[in-house]
Amino acid sequence: MNKVLIIEDEVSIREMLAFVLEQNGYHPLQAGSFQEAKEHLNVPYPSTVLLDWMLPDEDGIQIAKQLKQDEKTQHIPIIMLTARDEEEDKIKGLEVGADDYMTKPFSPKELIARIRAVHRRTMPSEIEDPIVEDGVLLDPVSHRVKVMGNPVDLGPTKFKLLHFFMTNPDRVYSREQLIAHVWDTNVYVENRTVDVQIRRLRKAIGKKSKMIQTVRGSGYRFSRVA
Repeated sequence: MNKVLIIEDEVSIREMLAFVLEQNGYHPLQAGSFQEAKEHLNVPYPSTVLLDWMLPDEDGIQIAKQLKQDEKTQHIPIIMLTARDEEEDKIKGLEVGADDYMTKPFSPKELIARIRAVHRRTMPSEIEDPIVEDGVLLDPVSHRVKVMGNPVDLGPTKFKLLHFFMTNPDRVYSREQLIAHVWDTNVYVENRTVDVQIRRLRKAIGKKSKMIQTVRGSGYRFSRVA
């Protein structure tokens, strides 16, 4: 069972997170400070750390930095949890090594989606496993896609785009970010090219096209249809 270490000083939030994790098959470990957290940072190490920005003994930025500089813990994905939603704060958290950033309040569904996405990005063994999201199956090894059990033929770019979306669900990406992650860095790609490929991908996956959502003024997001 995957252990997830929650470093959060507010008991009510910590217990809520633990409950959500247990309901989704994870084994939560709780700590109200970094000093308490150190007791859980040993073999077998947690598969993920949920780290609050503001803690009584040390701020989350410094803790994330320490964890990423220590050879024993640098492999553990960190998701920072905070009420601070300024872009500069997010950049600061990511620059010190956090793998993702969630602004409070957030939904339990989003939390689990972010944990799964971080695991897929940071654990090579999982990247080759088939990915299934709400009736859409993508197999990275065989390069096959099925929607509701029916095969779908996708070209290389649309396949890479869908693969990126499915390994990073419930997160908004700008056109520039999608270009950086999906397209060859040696090729110049215009923003409108992203829109064209998104439109073609939606057409290809048919009934599940609504999973690729347009976020006005921001970009695109892949999410289950409510």
